[in-house]
Amino acid sequence: MVAGSGLGALPAAWLAFAAVFLISVLFRNVWSGPGICSVLFQDFLRYGKSKHHFFQRPLWLQRRDLPKRWFSHFYVVSVIWNSFLLGITCRGLFFGQSFPVWFQALLGSLSGSVLHLKPGNELSVLLVQMMMCMQGVRRLIECIFISVFSNSAIHPVQYCWGLVYYVLVGLTVHCDGPLLGTKAFTIRDLIAQGQWYHIAGIMLFLWGTIHQHKSHMILANLRKNKLGEVTNFRYNIPEGDWFEMVSCPHYLSELLIYIALSVTFKGQHLPWWCLILYVLFSHAMMAAQSHEFYVKMFDTYPKKRKALIPFIW
Repeated sequence: MVAGSGLGALPAAWLAFAAVFLISVLFRNVWSGPGICSVLFQDFLRYGKSKHHFFQRPLWLQRRDLPKRWFSHFYVVSVIWNSFLLGITCRGLFFGQSFPVWFQALLGSLSGSVLHLKPGNELSVLLVQMMMCMQGVRRLIECIFISVFSNSAIHPVQYCWGLVYYVLVGLTVHCDGPLLGTKAFTIRDLIAQGQWYHIAGIMLFLWGTIHQHKSHMILANLRKNKLGEVTNFRYNIPEGDWFEMVSCPHYLSELLIYIALSVTFKGQHLPWWCLILYVLFSHAMMAAQSHEFYVKMFDTYPKKRKALIPFIW
């Protein structure tokens, strides 16, 4: 199938969002004066601890705050949506049924073309969709049963974006892939497509997953006793695993997870690379805020520790 012209609305949107966050990273401390515009900019840019410390906010803005613990809602959406996508993917692969018409139309409008990678990438799509489901389920479990959220807040726009974000990520997976529903595959057919990059992608995904889980466990344990009971909501210096190198290993490991999914596509999924750029710069923004918070809050914070990229930044 011939590819449509242009990059497509969704990949172009990821690039635009990435550019916005890159500019925000570069100028985050420049536009921080007392004026109303700078206050609104900083209020929108920050969340959690960086919103409540070192940033004076008027009461009318605080009344619009939403609790950070609502992060779990994002992963409810992720699990439901990606489970649906996995279902229609399996239906297309194993039963030869096309995607719903409305879904094909949606993908066409977002990607600038109907699915158009060469046949033979069906296994990549299936593996990536399965890993997306695994990621959503794990993060939902962590938010509900492991993480200890303080009374910190997020902006209403940030909350709404978080609900939409995982829907768009799921659509991005299918914006550039083989046309499913043209034939029914067997398990043996898919195994025959297996290549080194599938194994490499899975291994990198598991590596990032393990270290992200460790990071969330370390952060949660800072507020728990040895019996696992929550004893405080204070901020302390996290130590262990990748925290010895960076302030936000949970962001670093999530970036690796997104890269792992690109590796599973053999690095040939252009819309996914656009998404990775967005993840890189948005996480760089959050990591910079967290790192600056720790440095200002704790005089003994390790000077060798970087924000996001070990030994570099």
